[in-house]
Amino acid sequence: MKFTIKTLFAIAFTALTFNALVSSTVSADEIIVESTSLDSISVEEEHGILFMREEEKLARDVYLTLYDIWGLSIFKNIAKSEQTHTETIKALIEKYQLADPVVDDTVGVFTDYHFVEVFEALVAKGSESLEGALQVGTEIEELDIKDIAESIAVVDGNDDVVNVYSELMKGSRNHLRSFWDVLTSNGFTYVPTHISQEEFDAIINSPMETTNLK
Repeated sequence: MKFTIKTLFAIAFTALTFNALVSSTVSADEIIVESTSLDSISVEEEHGILFMREEEKLARDVYLTLYDIWGLSIFKNIAKSEQTHTETIKALIEKYQLADPVVDDTVGVFTDYHFVEVFEALVAKGSESLEGALQVGTEIEELDIKDIAESIAVVDGNDDVVNVYSELMKGSRNHLRSFWDVLTSNGFTYVPTHISQEEFDAIINSPMETTNLK
């Protein structure tokens, strides 16, 4: 696959921007999941935590796979970030003594078969073309934003859980901006399907955010 100078410049610029944002980050376990006393959580909160654990792994797995196919640094860099995200959710799972759904961390392996199907569909689309791969990245971050918002909505009083979700949300918005920059610099298009066009536009037209998570 040959890349134009424009493509390589866009990819390099995105990588530099992303690396600058994460250079001063600290351990998620040190900052986000505070060592407070064990609080009770509802069934809805538990479901949200377990779901997000595998969804963040899904993002990592798809990006690692697409990096192997296309060799683009944006996939490798953001896959590292998603690894931090899923490990932060794991810290919540351990704090609240929940059963971790990630019993096998192999790429493409999930406890919830829903994620297996989504993984296979996204990889299939991302394997077809560079445009498809970048659209997959954009869609994953859009979906993350939607699901994180829904998970926050059911949390009742557990500030540590809200803090984790809030940091994940910042990361997902930053990732969305990064994928959008590379998409548009190559003349590709994308229409949001999981959040409104208004919310999508507001995110991509706002600056990168500082977050304690990579």
